[in-house]
Amino acid sequence: MRILGIDPGLRNLGWGIVEAANGRLRHVANGVCHSGTGELATRLLELHRQLTAILVEHRPETAAVEQTFVNKDAVATLKLGQARAVALLVPASFGLDVGEYAPNKVKKTVVGVGHADKRQVEHMVRMQLPGVQIAGPDASDALAVAICHAFYMRAPRVPLAEAGA
Repeated sequence: MRILGIDPGLRNLGWGIVEAANGRLRHVANGVCHSGTGELATRLLELHRQLTAILVEHRPETAAVEQTFVNKDAVATLKLGQARAVALLVPASFGLDVGEYAPNKVKKTVVGVGHADKRQVEHMVRMQLPGVQIAGPDASDALAVAICHAFYMRAPRVPLAEAGA
């Protein structure tokens, strides 16, 4: 299964794609979408265009987005929420199920510690995806989200009628 992980940000939106098969993970691609400067609507549109191109090129089967944490700057939190909406909308528009994970859950899953720093996350991403060339901290976080989703994805459920119940 091909999994897209997204670390939402208005300026830099990290993305990473892994393939999960037979209990193993393989790196497919990663990068960072940059929104540039200017009007908020134009920046959000740019993120939408870039993320759409990534889905068209790599054809993930599922996606996961890191949840937003609230910080002291309400305006920045709102803008991040709007970038997060793009991160949720684009995969959903391709018909993908989109998981959501709190930052501490991603860190706990990938590193083993819920309050791990970015260096620890990147180190463990590199350990789990040997040979990966990471495009930057936002891409590393996105790969961690994809790894987390691979860990928590549920196997397809068989309807009770088919299971003989």
